[in-house]
Amino acid sequence: MASSLVLSGLVMTIFGLVVALSNLTTQTEAARAFFVFGDSLVDNGNNNYLATTARADSYPYGIDYPTRRPTGRFSNGLNIPDFLSKQLGAESTLPYLSPQLNGQRLLVGANFASAGIGILNDTGIQFVNIIRIFRQLEYFQEYQQRVTALVGAARAKQLVNQALVLITLGGNDFVNNYYLVPFSARSRQYSLPDYVKYLISEYRKILQKLYDLGARRVLVTGTGPLGCVPAELALRSRNGECSPELQRAASLFNPQLTQMLKGLNSQIGSDVFIGVNTQLMSNDFISNPRAYGFITSKVACCGQGPYNGIGLCTAASNLCPNRDVYAFWDPFHPSERANGIIVQQFMTGSTEYMYPMNLSTIMALDSWT
Repeated sequence: MASSLVLSGLVMTIFGLVVALSNLTTQTEAARAFFVFGDSLVDNGNNNYLATTARADSYPYGIDYPTRRPTGRFSNGLNIPDFLSKQLGAESTLPYLSPQLNGQRLLVGANFASAGIGILNDTGIQFVNIIRIFRQLEYFQEYQQRVTALVGAARAKQLVNQALVLITLGGNDFVNNYYLVPFSARSRQYSLPDYVKYLISEYRKILQKLYDLGARRVLVTGTGPLGCVPAELALRSRNGECSPELQRAASLFNPQLTQMLKGLNSQIGSDVFIGVNTQLMSNDFISNPRAYGFITSKVACCGQGPYNGIGLCTAASNLCPNRDVYAFWDPFHPSERANGIIVQQFMTGSTEYMYPMNLSTIMALDSWT
């Protein structure tokens, strides 16, 4: 009897240890911080706090968000960072400018992105007051000082080194700079191939700075199929075909971005930068929307004019009743459901989509090396 009690006690102890270890593993995985830099595709609401026209803080933005209210995300609901946070087992990062980002919530990470910005400082000048990328990096330094004050220098450094980072830049350098108006300053200064080379060289400096600030796992997205978004179809398309010139820009930019990332990784001696082929990810459902359950990839759910591609998405816009069957939410941005499909490719995509590895592989490798 005594021996069976001892055995029973031992079993319970082992069971308790297994549960404790399981909880510890879950906490460790959930504790991975997440940082986001870039433009409107990944802005979680920083522009709500700025005097700018590049905002998504009014109905019907956020119509499918859990609160059914606009959040500053350029989406009917969740955006790409939200889906990535779910994959990390963490709550969504708060905008860096949010007054709620303090105390323990700092340890989740932060979203520094700002709609309208690009690689270049003169991109998006029409939006006036936006957080340009150099300022986002300054905020990242400021963030690290705040976390150091909270948990100490060693823990702060570990949190940043072990974090996942997402950066999304480049699209606005074409649509809100080079091609914004006929004969723009940049298009007079550079031929398209030379402009792309210039963008890549400037982007390299930004990524090097991010590495210098402690980032060690960085997802770097290319541009989407720029010529196929409803805004460009409305401006440039007669029969619904994608704009050849903007498609050419994306096809020049994305391969050179991949080559630049390979060069940076080679120089560092580690796979710090992961190329994310968002052009290919989006092309999948743009070229064959019905295979993904969409009825259209040409018409935006919310907008006006041809393809609902003109102007902003506002309360006065046409609004589709079922957002899940539209690949595009507004003239420029994917719908919540499209964002979810894109992030699934982040997780499991082949090297054609995620180079040199997908996020599932990264998470397996980083637990913890």
